[in-house]
Amino acid sequence: QVQLVESGGGLVQAGGSLRLSCAASGRTFSNYAMGWFRQAPGKEREFVALITWNGGSRNYADSVKGRFTISRDNAKNTVYLQMNSLKPEDTAVYYCSASRAGSYSYIPTRVDYWGQGTQVTVSS
Repeated sequence: QVQLVESGGGLVQAGGSLRLSCAASGRTFSNYAMGWFRQAPGKEREFVALITWNGGSRNYADSVKGRFTISRDNAKNTVYLQMNSLKPEDTAVYYCSASRAGSYSYIPTRVDYWGQGTQVTVSS
C-alpha cells in the first residue's frame, strides 16, 4: 500500500505560479512512476505529467508543455509539480498518482494509487 498526500494548491491569478507537492509513504517510493492528473468540473480526469522511477524520463500533456515541470526526490519520498504561467483553463483538482505500469502510467486505469487531490484555481 502507498499513501499519497498532496499539498500546495490554492488560488492564483493568471500568469502566476504554484508548486504542488506529493508526499508518499508505505511501499518503496522509488519502485513507482509518479504522475499528476487533473479533473475539472464536468470533465474526465486527464493526464498532466509523469516522471519515471529514477527521474530519467518525463512526459507532459501538450497543454502544459513548457509551463509545468515535474520532479521527484526519492530521498524525501516526494514528487513535485512546478506550474508557471498558469491559465484559467488550468483550474482543476490535481491528483498525485503512483504506478508500476511503466510507459503506460499516463493512463488513469493503470494507476495503482491516488492521492486525495488538491484544488488549483486560476482567476482571470
